[in-house]
Amino acid sequence: MHNTNKETNRLRIGITQGDINGIGYEVIIKTLSDKRLLEDFVPIIYGQTRIANYYKKNLNIEEFNYTQIKTAQQAAAKRVNIVNYTEEEVKIEQGFSTSIGGNASFKALEMAVDDLKNKLIDAVVTAPINKQNIQSTKFNFPGHTEYLAANFENQEPLMLLVTDKLRIGTVTGHIPLSDVPKTITKELILKKIEIFNKSLKVDFRISKPKIAVLSLNPHAGDGGIIGDKEINTIIPAIEQANKNGILTFGPFPSDGFFGMGDWIKFDGILAMYHDQGLTPFKILAYDGGVNYTAGLPIVRTSPAHGTAYSIVGKNMASPDSFRQALFLAIDIVRNRLAHEIEND
Repeated sequence: MHNTNKETNRLRIGITQGDINGIGYEVIIKTLSDKRLLEDFVPIIYGQTRIANYYKKNLNIEEFNYTQIKTAQQAAAKRVNIVNYTEEEVKIEQGFSTSIGGNASFKALEMAVDDLKNKLIDAVVTAPINKQNIQSTKFNFPGHTEYLAANFENQEPLMLLVTDKLRIGTVTGHIPLSDVPKTITKELILKKIEIFNKSLKVDFRISKPKIAVLSLNPHAGDGGIIGDKEINTIIPAIEQANKNGILTFGPFPSDGFFGMGDWIKFDGILAMYHDQGLTPFKILAYDGGVNYTAGLPIVRTSPAHGTAYSIVGKNMASPDSFRQALFLAIDIVRNRLAHEIEND
């Protein structure tokens, strides 16, 4: 992955607009209004200039300027670049879920993924989508993670939530809670641990990562009294991971693990299901959390928040999470390049 700007050696980072009726444009505009950031990378927004102008005017952010380009190859250094996904006028309905908004978010994502496949950009940062209105015959997935996995070799992805020293992955993702116990197997846990370990080593440059695994049942099953998933599935997976040379510990009951601050002792934490990992993460991360899709040949990050319809147009959205998503994408691309050089 060497798609740097030839004149400046800057990385090209694609940015998808997300749901045009959500806070995507607000956090993008607020972040990229800081011209100092343009010294580090070349931003390429997949969206539409008319929509950008609408939100720029609505937010009264005069310092946000951009260059309209037709393809990623035309991206200019030290400028915000926008590639239009359509030239047609698009109806914006701030704070509402619409089919037009869903189509717009998909078209922008589709363009960015094509450019990733063609190595025209080094990474993509995705603004939040609405997982309902984006559904179509071309996008029949629970979210970004699954769509990207299907587009890149169908590799097993691992959703990671990242902030500072806290990195939480999940064995299961966007599935009903009732399906979690039957979905969790020794093989799946072991696969997620292996992906996690590799990502910590390559993407985060941690030489000997320590991974904590959370239990499924309260009190880690209390020796089988409150459930036997730990005895029959989770512990065997942890034991196998250690035999494979991965420093893996647990299973830990999540309440005490986070309540006592034990998470600080580990480089990565593997939760069994979505809310088990995301609830403590969002409490600890505040506004700065980042969603990273590990386990894929491409780099994709996203702010760890949704469309936030309730505050659209009120100039209340914090750009912190989006800014950190940009920084993390750049860091991971550079870390992967460094790893390639070391192992060439």
